[in-house]
Amino acid sequence: MPTSTQPDLRSSGKVDSGLKKLALACSMLLTGIASANVHADVLGKIRESQTMTIAYREGAIPFSFLDQNKQPTGYAVDICLKIAEAVKHQLKLPQLAIVYVPVTSSTRIPTIVEGKADLECGVTTNTAERRKQVGFTIAHFIAGVRMIVNTDSGIKNWPDLRDKKVASTKGTTSVQILTDRGQVRSLNIALREGREHTDSFRMLEDKKVDAFVMDDVLLYGLRAASKKPAAYAVVGDALSTEPYAIMLNKDDPIFKTLVDREMAHLIQDGELNAMYQKWFLNPIAAKNNINLKMPMGYLLRESWRFPSDQVGD
Repeated sequence: MPTSTQPDLRSSGKVDSGLKKLALACSMLLTGIASANVHADVLGKIRESQTMTIAYREGAIPFSFLDQNKQPTGYAVDICLKIAEAVKHQLKLPQLAIVYVPVTSSTRIPTIVEGKADLECGVTTNTAERRKQVGFTIAHFIAGVRMIVNTDSGIKNWPDLRDKKVASTKGTTSVQILTDRGQVRSLNIALREGREHTDSFRMLEDKKVDAFVMDDVLLYGLRAASKKPAAYAVVGDALSTEPYAIMLNKDDPIFKTLVDREMAHLIQDGELNAMYQKWFLNPIAAKNNINLKMPMGYLLRESWRFPSDQVGD
């Protein structure tokens, strides 16, 4: 049989180099997968630390705000604490510490994406764009984008904003909606963005802007908490509907299933309805007994008949 003239690949330096590169690539891939799994294992992290981290907003009345003792409280915070109880029960933990992390409209999504909080309990709208980065559970509120103005401003609806200065809060869906509305109607709106809802409302109080555009329930809350509630009016047709939902890691289906199950339980057992009455239809002791007097809207009531995290974008 003729002797083969092919080189012995086993001793080839090129092959040795290629194998080393392949081994390195595999090692990096496995490390990446392991890191991703660790990052996404929210329940594992909670079990090990016996701590759950909740992101909250400082001025989103009545959903998430600081009480007289500078402690986080509110409708969404109450919901998150119920979810924390379910997590504690699921993991059979003797105790579960709660750590709170303040977030703003701009920092809330990175806080969840980077694993700095397990839940974000505020006023975040579930949108298709945001679902590319984070997950959402069943909606706990459905708001409409409107505006608050001084009662003596003469502003009643969107066409009245022509050539006016208007505030909204940075990082919110209202900013994009307001921008689109200004373009469509050619209103020539001068937009000012506040860091937080309280900053945006302060611009209206100081008459640096003519209107503040945001989800209606937040506007009602800010008006009720102001020094002169009668000086302000929430006006304008609703530009959109905003389904608020607790935000969480999108890459951890096990944790999300637990959260969804607890949300469905709260709805079906009537607990969420009782929470709604506490925060929207009664004086809020944690905020000087202000009362939003805001009955549950039809859309929210209907959505709870068949609880789902799916929303129409």
